[in-house]
Amino acid sequence: MSREQEMKEFFEGKSLRAWKFFGAHVNKKGVTFRTYAPGATGVNVFGDFNHWFELPMERDEHGCWSVTVSEAKPGDLYKYVIYGHNNWRAEHADPYAFGAELRPGSASRITELSTYEFHDEEWMKERSNCKDRPLSIYEAHLGAFIRNPEEEHGWYTYREIAAPLIEHVKKSGYTHIELMPLCEYPYDGSWGYQLTGYFAPTCRYGKPEDLKYLVDQCHLAGIGVIMDFVPVHFAIDDFALKLYDTTALYEYYSPGVAESQWGTCMFNHERPEVSSFLLSSADYWLEEFHFDGLRVDAVSCLIYRGGQ
Repeated sequence: MSREQEMKEFFEGKSLRAWKFFGAHVNKKGVTFRTYAPGATGVNVFGDFNHWFELPMERDEHGCWSVTVSEAKPGDLYKYVIYGHNNWRAEHADPYAFGAELRPGSASRITELSTYEFHDEEWMKERSNCKDRPLSIYEAHLGAFIRNPEEEHGWYTYREIAAPLIEHVKKSGYTHIELMPLCEYPYDGSWGYQLTGYFAPTCRYGKPEDLKYLVDQCHLAGIGVIMDFVPVHFAIDDFALKLYDTTALYEYYSPGVAESQWGTCMFNHERPEVSSFLLSSADYWLEEFHFDGLRVDAVSCLIYRGGQ
């Protein structure tokens, strides 16, 4: 698909592959950074690759900013510095980042995705929507399912959790596992329901390829995997989506509908770019990680937004 067609779908709210364009993408020239910030007067990128000195990005006619950095490499942390009117300056994580650092850090991490080889071809070919067979779902929070007494936070990795989780689910007779949100989030107490990284698997339990291993092992054991998905509201942390380009780009700005009952920002689904962002996030988890489905959270909050 041409770039013109990609942008057309993005601005129509129909894009499923915005994650293939925006974010930090490793290539032969280094790493190309792209972010959508139409309300910004300037956008710079900085990170480990340039000792955190700001590097200007170029703006195109759509409000997309980009730059290719030859020194950047997988594993490097980075952020965008976004400028606006009246001397506004804010440092933001990349909305389309594939990785992030552990809280209390808030930087994005350059991450390559094509490093894991799945072995679940048979499952992916034969899997069912279960309309003609029993469906029994075990809901689990990976940080609470089993505790690691030898780790500071009590966490096991995605790989370490795989065997005991599969054993428990099969012994109990479940057909599917529903994992509570795994997008990156800053506050442990939210259990992942107040997100900041819609394309970044939380690093609490390891790397993206480790999560792929977990899903792969479940499929090899004949177990489907569903992930909780939160496309209605997002965390208010300043480094994330809130006032991303110095304007209410992702959220509502009208009183009464801007915040949810949890004090989080409500996504403005009336903006096509927001629809493309969320549709692309959903596609990313299904395609890249082989999840069998998404359970959408807080639907009632979306339906009855602002008391309507």
